[in-house]
Amino acid sequence: MFGIRRSTERRREDAATAAPPGPLRDYLSAPFPDLATPVTELSLLALDVESTGLDVEEDRVLAVGWVPVDGLSIDLSGARRRVLATRRDVGQSATVHGLTDDAIAAGDLPVAVLTELLGALSGRVLLAHHASIEVGFLDAACRRVHGVPFVATSVDTLHLQRRVLTEGLGAQPDPLPGALRLWAARERYGLPRYRAHEPLTDALACAELYLAQVAELSQRSSKPLTLKAIRAT
Repeated sequence: MFGIRRSTERRREDAATAAPPGPLRDYLSAPFPDLATPVTELSLLALDVESTGLDVEEDRVLAVGWVPVDGLSIDLSGARRRVLATRRDVGQSATVHGLTDDAIAAGDLPVAVLTELLGALSGRVLLAHHASIEVGFLDAACRRVHGVPFVATSVDTLHLQRRVLTEGLGAQPDPLPGALRLWAARERYGLPRYRAHEPLTDALACAELYLAQVAELSQRSSKPLTLKAIRAT
């Protein structure tokens, strides 16, 4: 794990050195939270993106939503939802997220949204369900706009749900099909079902699920839960 930590920190430092002055360098210049940080003191940013597809190189982000999590509290005052103006037609993806070409045309400039998001994420851990998608789109956007990769420490509620279901006495070695999906994971805790594929709602749903998961994992652990115990990258 120490090797992974050094690698992530080294990549952050290398990227910060290579980044031009601006929002990405500012973000990369802030150290990631220490691995020993207890979850009760950890600062995260729950994030969700809606896109034209899942190919981070070819597809484009259409909307993003995020909400801070400070320790064991969700800070709704920091919640944001942004629709991005892109030159891509939403195509068949509109049937998933409900965003129309007119809504996209009236959106914010992608560079401005990226700048705002990097500022919100500075010094925080990225929190998402299936976080590789959010990390992948952010990395592609940073490379296009700033010519430098995006580096983050992340916590993935999908990975945490796998641990919840497969660890402990009597646990099954493999989750049932569909059990790791966001809404199935929330249902296990009795959390309400919101409208899916709405970025801010999905970010909030991820944040709520995270709090339920760390509460359960903390009860199972003989010592305080830390970032080191829950992080994905």
